[in-house]
Amino acid sequence: MDLELHQLDRRYETLRTTSQERDSRVLASLDRDGQQLPVVVIVGGDAGRYILVDGYKRVRGLRKLGHDLVRATCWDLPEEEALLLGRLMRSAEGESVLEQAWLVRELQERFGLSLEALARRFGRSPSWVSRRLGLVATLPDAIQQLVRDGKLAPHAAMKHLLPLARANRKGAIALAKAIASLRPSTRETALLCAAFARGNDESRAQLLKHPELVLRATASDSRKPDDPAQQLARDVGAVGGIARKALVRVEGGVVQQLLPPEQARLQRSAVGARRDVEELVSAIAKEIPNAG
Repeated sequence: MDLELHQLDRRYETLRTTSQERDSRVLASLDRDGQQLPVVVIVGGDAGRYILVDGYKRVRGLRKLGHDLVRATCWDLPEEEALLLGRLMRSAEGESVLEQAWLVRELQERFGLSLEALARRFGRSPSWVSRRLGLVATLPDAIQQLVRDGKLAPHAAMKHLLPLARANRKGAIALAKAIASLRPSTRETALLCAAFARGNDESRAQLLKHPELVLRATASDSRKPDDPAQQLARDVGAVGGIARKALVRVEGGVVQQLLPPEQARLQRSAVGARRDVEELVSAIAKEIPNAG
């Protein structure tokens, strides 16, 4: 069916991060080929209104192109069930832990679902649900909004700005706002957070005014060749970083999306990776004298 854009209730738009790159691709596709896939809606509470469940990028693109109509399919489902099914449809895009947390909080606050009920809906444990609720309760709203707007990477916000916010909430918010225009990578966010944490009042004030200068100085230092010891330390750190990144994907349910043969290959790769890491740890231990 065709709906007018003003008939859409976009109440769940804040549950997803935006990306200029993804929006630009969708906009170009709409301009070139028109709308190929319908958006998903459910009947809203007000007469003639429909709650948009899936297709926010397409709707933003149609609005930018000046269109008045959107092709939609209407699900005959309760609102909370539609949200969960819409999440499964988007699984190919991947989702950040923050997006999971936003959805969990929305379901709890809007529909009054308990930790146990949420755990069943997501196929997770109550502690998994509790950690996500704790995340959105601790990370300042101002920083979460910058993540929604695509100005800060979700992983960077969780890994670097969240610990800073626990120690210095006001400073973390100020730093996030100062660096948002740079759209820093996770690595750049880590460098800026570290510089802010170890600085004094004067250096922090300068960092908030000109965060790009810190990144330029770091980039200049990074062009110096590392000695073998530095390279080894970086390689070992990278192993841990890759493992943590893979763990986030596993906890996000990616393994369940694989076919049985793919799961078997993944299991073999994991066993091999564990053997390699154990050999590395053993070799390092042999090279380091016993400090005891």
